[in-house]
Amino acid sequence: MTKFINPGLMKTSRRNVLRGSVLAGAAALTGAKGMAAPRSPKLYAANTQSANLYKASADQSRGSAAKPADLSGYTRVKQEMVAPPFAPIHEQVATGGPKIIEITMDTTERLMVVDEDTGASIWALTYNGSVPGPLIVCHEGDMIELTLRNPADSQMEHNIDFHASTGALGGGGLTHVYPGEECVLRWKATKPGCFTYHCAPGGAMIPYHVCHGMNGAVMVLPRDGLKDRDGNALYYDSIAYIGEQDYYLPMDENGDYISYATAGEDYADSLDAMRTLTPTHSVFNGAVGALTGAHALKARVGETVLMIHNQANRDSRPHLIGGHGNYVWETSFSDTPNTGMETWFVRGGSAVAAMYTFEQPGVYAYVNHNLIEAALLGATAHFVVEGAWDNALMEQIVAPRAFQT
Repeated sequence: MTKFINPGLMKTSRRNVLRGSVLAGAAALTGAKGMAAPRSPKLYAANTQSANLYKASADQSRGSAAKPADLSGYTRVKQEMVAPPFAPIHEQVATGGPKIIEITMDTTERLMVVDEDTGASIWALTYNGSVPGPLIVCHEGDMIELTLRNPADSQMEHNIDFHASTGALGGGGLTHVYPGEECVLRWKATKPGCFTYHCAPGGAMIPYHVCHGMNGAVMVLPRDGLKDRDGNALYYDSIAYIGEQDYYLPMDENGDYISYATAGEDYADSLDAMRTLTPTHSVFNGAVGALTGAHALKARVGETVLMIHNQANRDSRPHLIGGHGNYVWETSFSDTPNTGMETWFVRGGSAVAAMYTFEQPGVYAYVNHNLIEAALLGATAHFVVEGAWDNALMEQIVAPRAFQT
């Protein structure tokens, strides 16, 4: 069953906000019925209070008497963003001095099919059109210089909070862009590791945007590369960038997923679904099956893959069925990696790196080992590995056959 709610949604703009309709507390998104709902004033208050917090954070930066950053010794380079599960071209060990890495991201709102079997879809809020947003790679001491653009045809305001950065709510206080606006933010990568970034416009819009796909990861490598506990260099042949996304898709009274005409129309309905804390889907890279079948990740026996797993909202427990985490950095690259792990932990609002060298060919399932989420909600990816079989590691002595009792 298809249901449309207020297809004439008013776009967010600075003019609308200034005349007192900040998100309309969900009321402008749901029509007169929603306007009368008891929860509306609370949402309006939460959004307004959070908006004031972000404004105060921005004012703190703009009103300071700080000297301009000393950029002497830095080299400017452009990093071309690529869609997940791939990583941008980068050095594993930094050469030369620190860099100012210029990147550009557009806050694109697009209708995305979450599950083809059920027809479930969502107006995804994205960075550069993908869920998760593109992986950013730099080295400790580098600066990221982001141009963030919100297209004029967007319905909503957006910003970005970098967990890897320091100050101004992770940049969230300095990057609020309304439709048709752009901004430029520069921040220094002072802590090595993998980190989440996400949209955080304020109030209830924070979980709404995050749970509509607006999140991604930054990898800040040590300048001398990854090391084991003894200081020996570790290298990878490729990166598999996996973003785990929990969705809370509204359903009608018949249990069918509701369709919406434009981004933002589902706001009040989504908040109701999100309050249950029970996702309808938990998927890798935006949709059920996004990393299986024809879209499975590829590798070869002997190839070392660095798996970067981002979850901006909920805890997760990745497991590679048939393999292991040879080296796992659950927190920082400054810390000694865990070794030989069967399952590792991704805290909600963080990203983790795990390295494995494949030893056998075949299909490996990479899953959230909450197997309910893996099997029923979609949190599964596949690695298809080519190469020669090694009977010393595993051998089928007798194929399945009937036996007599």
